[in-house]
Amino acid sequence: MERAEEHALLLRAVADGDREAFESLYRHYAPWLTARLRYRCADAELVQDIVQETFVSVWRGASRFRRQEDADVAGWLWRICSRRLVDAGRGSGSRQRLHALLARMGMRGNRAPSAEEVVLDDVAHGDLGAAIGRLPNDLREVLAVTVLEGLTTREASVVLQIPEGTVKTRASRARRRLREELA
Repeated sequence: MERAEEHALLLRAVADGDREAFESLYRHYAPWLTARLRYRCADAELVQDIVQETFVSVWRGASRFRRQEDADVAGWLWRICSRRLVDAGRGSGSRQRLHALLARMGMRGNRAPSAEEVVLDDVAHGDLGAAIGRLPNDLREVLAVTVLEGLTTREASVVLQIPEGTVKTRASRARRRLREELA
């Protein structure tokens, strides 16, 4: 049996309440999700929280996984995990204020932003960020998962639930429009 099929079967067992299947999925995927998140977030505690939240969501919602011809458990898990990271980022303004307050009070909790956070902050407020903001949602989504999240075309296809060819076409259109706007 192929590993992807095996993991899909484990996920179905999780949907039926099988704790051993859940533990098996956790042991296999938690280190991988943690490593991928560490490239995107320097806060180790936040990374661990997101991985834990992801698996809580898996336990509660494993029945929502739909085994499609090319869908895989890893892509589905990464989609959940990356959404949790985005959600955490939305609340980062209050978290940054808390870290600043703790630093002023001489307490622990102040952390330097990751290199990715610095670059993304510069991108979000510069010409590129404005140009990306003007892209249609479908093109912006493809850029987000392929460029910012580093997913392959196949992984992006699973995450966005669109054919691989559509991912490639949208990525090409997005790059072309950005080149035109930034020229």
